[in-house]
Amino acid sequence: MDQQKLPNAQTVLILGIISVVGTCCCTGLIGIICGLIGLNKYKSDKLLYDANPSQYSDFGNLNTGRILCIIGLTLGILQVVYFIYVLATIGWDGYMQQIQDLSKMGGA
Repeated sequence: MDQQKLPNAQTVLILGIISVVGTCCCTGLIGIICGLIGLNKYKSDKLLYDANPSQYSDFGNLNTGRILCIIGLTLGILQVVYFIYVLATIGWDGYMQQIQDLSKMGGA
């Protein structure tokens, strides 16, 4: 019997990678959104795999994608919580001043 690939295993893996990289390079919202979508797709493929494990060959990719989605989701939540904390403590003007100070340090 030929083994087939899980329908969303590669998608979950890609979403997990985007979740981690997007959080680190852009904003936590990318990590949260991609992480949640990836975990949702993981859940449907996991049900297929559990019903007949011998039929599918790429459970490793699915599991790796799940781990990356969890990491990206966690990092995204931490980044959003930190951003809210910064806004609550120093406000928008203070945040923008920090950004300007950092950009001046990089240009000096």
